[in-house]
Amino acid sequence: MRPIEPTEESQLRNCFPWSVYYIQNLEYRPQAIICRGQLRTTPLQAYQRIKANIESEFGDRFLVIFQEGLNGKPFFVLVPNSQAAEAVNKNKPEKLTRPGIALLLLITTILTTTFVGARIAGVDLTTLKADPNIFLEGLPYSLGLITILGIHELGHYLTAKFYKIRSTLPYFIPMPFFLGTFGAFIQMRSPIPHRKALFDVSIAGPIAGFFATLPFLMWGLAHSEIVPLTDKTGILNPDALNPKYSILLALLSKVALGSQLTAKSAIDLHPLAVAGFLGLIVTALNLMPVGQLDGGHIVHAMFGQRTAIVIGQIARLLLLLLSLVQSEFFVWAIILLFMPLIDEPALNDVTELDNGRDILGLMAMALLIIIILPLPQAIANLLQI
Repeated sequence: MRPIEPTEESQLRNCFPWSVYYIQNLEYRPQAIICRGQLRTTPLQAYQRIKANIESEFGDRFLVIFQEGLNGKPFFVLVPNSQAAEAVNKNKPEKLTRPGIALLLLITTILTTTFVGARIAGVDLTTLKADPNIFLEGLPYSLGLITILGIHELGHYLTAKFYKIRSTLPYFIPMPFFLGTFGAFIQMRSPIPHRKALFDVSIAGPIAGFFATLPFLMWGLAHSEIVPLTDKTGILNPDALNPKYSILLALLSKVALGSQLTAKSAIDLHPLAVAGFLGLIVTALNLMPVGQLDGGHIVHAMFGQRTAIVIGQIARLLLLLLSLVQSEFFVWAIILLFMPLIDEPALNDVTELDNGRDILGLMAMALLIIIILPLPQAIANLLQI
């Protein structure tokens, strides 16, 4: 594909009609054209008109990117469409969905999580050769956790498909220790068209995963055992979990266990409750409004890139402060400190969301808060826990 040429100036100027955009300068670079000016209409109308003009003049050779500058004024960037060039140069299109690999990783992850689940269930794995059936004791944890993670990623995948964003199938990452898996992921291989799509794709995963988590967690809590509160009680100890480390967990535990749960109680979690509790943790970590996490995408779509960077910086500093009270968050707080705050923009990164999505985004941030913050003592006294 040939580079961008300055001789195309007259064609490009025709693509920016005076009725929607007043051009102040066209800046040529080897692989991009930047157009700065002043809008004469709404951002959405300007983007749609100019995108249509570019496509009528150049086909799919360019991607039209609409961003907000540091001075708060929007500008257009035209960059070569590498995917269009690859489609021309290749005889066959790139195969994104590899069901064989996805299935192999899923089966392997079922095995590793079942192994870990058996240990959580208290199975003595040294007797596995004598009685292989005890391995199946780990299935409740395994299937619960994989279902939660899988539904989370399917939320992203199906929403991306709705917006015609090219993406891979969900891939699980097996791990023969700790949790039995390092999670699951999808990769998106085409640009996100606008902030509405960025918001919808990003929030679909945590919402789907959260609603998948609730029935597993509630059933597991109802079948868990009450144990005395001791010094070993903690948020990462499934044999003696103090539910007051999380507002939401405490409320759900009280609903599931009722009067059995008192101020001196901890919970020995059923394996399915462990999977549900991890589902809450995964939801919270993904909703952190930092960089390219789901929460980072969400605040980017709601407030724009510049404000999202500020929110991300504040969020990771607040998590670091919280880790001084709840040390279990310290490692995650350190990871977030080294995570880039800049998120990849959508093609139309200027047009704002509607009020409904803004409210949904604020509800997602509220969900994050009630998962990670400890239960206030006043509410604990009211609930008698």
